[in-house]
Amino acid sequence: MNNLQPSTVWAHFATLCATPRPSLHEAALREHLIEWANARGIVTVVDAAGNLILKKPGTPGCEALPGVILQGHLDMVCQANAGTQHDFERDAIKAVVREGWVVAEDTTLGADNGIGVALSLAALEERGLVHPPLEVLLTVNEESGMDGARGLAPGTLQGRMLINLDTEEWGHFYLGCAGGVDVEVRHECEQEQVPQGYVMRRLEVSGLRGGHSGIDIHLGRGNAIQLLAEALRELCARTDLRLIGMQGGTARNAIPREAVAVCALPAADVARVEKWAEQKLGEWRDRFAKVDVSVRLAVQQALLPSCRGGERSEGACGMGGEEGDGTGASTPCTVISTAQRDRLLGFLDSAPNGVARISDAFPGVTDTSSNLGVLALEQGAFRATFKVRSLRDGRADGLADELAAHAAAHGLQAWKDGAYPGWTPNPSSHLLALCQRAYTAQFGQPASLNVIHAGLECGLLAASHPHLDMISFGPDIRGAHAPGERVEIESVARCWQLLRAILQALASNR
Repeated sequence: MNNLQPSTVWAHFATLCATPRPSLHEAALREHLIEWANARGIVTVVDAAGNLILKKPGTPGCEALPGVILQGHLDMVCQANAGTQHDFERDAIKAVVREGWVVAEDTTLGADNGIGVALSLAALEERGLVHPPLEVLLTVNEESGMDGARGLAPGTLQGRMLINLDTEEWGHFYLGCAGGVDVEVRHECEQEQVPQGYVMRRLEVSGLRGGHSGIDIHLGRGNAIQLLAEALRELCARTDLRLIGMQGGTARNAIPREAVAVCALPAADVARVEKWAEQKLGEWRDRFAKVDVSVRLAVQQALLPSCRGGERSEGACGMGGEEGDGTGASTPCTVISTAQRDRLLGFLDSAPNGVARISDAFPGVTDTSSNLGVLALEQGAFRATFKVRSLRDGRADGLADELAAHAAAHGLQAWKDGAYPGWTPNPSSHLLALCQRAYTAQFGQPASLNVIHAGLECGLLAASHPHLDMISFGPDIRGAHAPGERVEIESVARCWQLLRAILQALASNR
């Protein structure tokens, strides 16, 4: 990225790539930015929630103008392809340039929202830029709970206008965003010993593209967790499958790309199950030919610490063998009961997932959706997490209630958590009118106006600072929240050109 333009923006983004910043682990980056700001005479404030606020007076003659806030978040979604060795808490992101894009080929890149942060930092140090008083608000833990924006105290921000730099399609001004709420589902399953003559098998769904659970939810990509549940239910109709454990997805706001179940099957049925898996994979590849053609379904031997006194073995279960615990004692190799198996799989296979409603006001934009993002079944303890979004808070709450009722109908516990409001559009915004004039002057035509089916922090910021006039824009980012995430170089340059023009227009708009 050393030779990319604008060089200041890309230099800051390179620093972000070099500094690990998963959600809840932004402290090292925050400290680095404080040192950077102090060296340039920029005032720094860290609030009680851990957000970093950088302040710079207006240029001479602009000190008394209404201030403008540039806003982004420090953390990133951490996803890696299967088999990729990458520690997001220690390792730098490996970014490369490919055909006009900066991309991380095997992990997420963090352009969401690293580019927005880099643009904001570049504005603070740009020489010759005439601007009103600037505040840069860099929040923490946006991706896993919006804790930074949620914890921002009323009155913290002094500016009157806010430019959010966390959207991902160049040429659009965003005026509103979806609110959201999580639905957590839990259950403790009865367990029993595996019958004699059964063998362990691992059923794995992989190769899916995944993506952002809001922006990409309308694309019809496969959800690995629901595909796994579908496959397991079909298998249960063909053989006496006993379920030991399941795992799928890593984040509620990412469409899950991989899911796996460990099962016990009658040894005599293994060859028939493997043949069925080949047929099922062919069916899926036809179904997802246009969106997820690389989907994979594999039935493999399950190497578990089972049935051999602590050795790792695929061996037959329930034939007098026991599972070692490393202490010299042993416990039986267990599965959940068939009644519990059917309850869980029935719930997962039929739970509302994907687009629930298209917007009436914004044609083609998703209004309401849900994403089954995380699944775990371990030693009888079941857990599933859904992310529900809607452009209308009441609809998000309603769909979350529907999911909770669906879980209750299957005998599972469920509750809502982590709700945050949407951002209501204001088409008569003064800031929007000024930004539209600046965009047209720079690029010869007006920007499109839109809302985004994703959880920007603007809704929470509007709740704590209701006087703010807000708008959002950003460069072209593709594949956010999934490995292979990339950002278009030319659109970053255009964003920088536009941001400079807007700040200068605000400075002259007395």
